[in-house]
Amino acid sequence: MADRGLVAGPRPGALAAYRALLRGQARSQTTYRTSFIVDLVGNVGATLFDVVTVLVIFGVTRELGGFTLREALVIVGLSSCGFATADLLVGNIERLPRYVRTGLLDAVLVRPLGALPQLLLMDLPLRKVSRAIFGLAVLVVALASAGIHWTPGRLALALVAPLAAVVFFAAVFVATATVSFYWIDSGELANSITYGGRDFTSYPVTVYGGWFRALFAYGMGFAFVSYHPALALLGRADPLGLPAWVGWAAPGVALVAAAVAAVAWRVGVRHYRSTGS
Repeated sequence: MADRGLVAGPRPGALAAYRALLRGQARSQTTYRTSFIVDLVGNVGATLFDVVTVLVIFGVTRELGGFTLREALVIVGLSSCGFATADLLVGNIERLPRYVRTGLLDAVLVRPLGALPQLLLMDLPLRKVSRAIFGLAVLVVALASAGIHWTPGRLALALVAPLAAVVFFAAVFVATATVSFYWIDSGELANSITYGGRDFTSYPVTVYGGWFRALFAYGMGFAFVSYHPALALLGRADPLGLPAWVGWAAPGVALVAAAVAAVAWRVGVRHYRSTGS
């Protein structure tokens, strides 16, 4: 296990192996169709709750942090679509502490495949597909009803911003999971950042203040998931005074987050010490 499961590039047959893992997961999870359908329907609830919460808030106020309901729905749409898709594709990496504790990670690392792709395909939660689709639907409806003056640039941003949100949240999932290489019982800390980040990005950052906004919005980059792209799409000036070009920086921030997560993963895997099982 000298390379700790890291591979320099795709090996012959690797893609076929990954496809086999994915097919196996699909077959096992859809064998009991009624249960799978119930899970699909039930998983919509988390994203639906985010939208309902915003609607309830606007039931008692006309503005939230200086934003109207239609404007706030663009923000929650970007956040929900990005998080739900990242949770579908990468969210099961949060099981890494259990793999480290039980020694299952040892079996993953000795295989001639990349460790991270294997872990992502193990127990891939296909039932969360409905949540991702619902999040995309919320975003589409929000964009269609927000009265946006569409330009080629804004149309491109409407396509790229959700993808950037997916990459950013996926990076957060991976980066926070790597803490378990050093501290096995780190699950709650990771959840506070991943799911806390989802909640943070569901509202305009203007509702937060002080060090809390500075840390999460800009220190950790969560403002670039939904808030700043929404400003650019809506053609609104930033109430916090940042220049308009910041609204177009989401893809760059997402790539930086992905690079940081990749480095954290590589360093963490190299630090890993086998359980000996």
